[in-house]
Amino acid sequence: MGKSLAKKKRDKLIREGRRNPEENRSFFAFADLRSRRTKTKAETLQKQKHKNRLSNQYDEDNRFFTFKLTKDIINRISKN
Repeated sequence: MGKSLAKKKRDKLIREGRRNPEENRSFFAFADLRSRRTKTKAETLQKQKHKNRLSNQYDEDNRFFTFKLTKDIINRISKN
């Protein structure tokens, strides 16, 4: 892509040893000044609408259990 005329002028000023005009820009030139708002209740509910459909609320009898077998428990089981 070609350089814009403004970019060419900035580069020329830098080559000549003068101040870079980009350094004159204020902090607000780089700030994101878009206004933001919090979501409405309807928007929040719509976002949650399809989540957790595969959870246990429909099938409460199917539960997953995890347990840890220690050496003591294994020894007691094997003795029986």
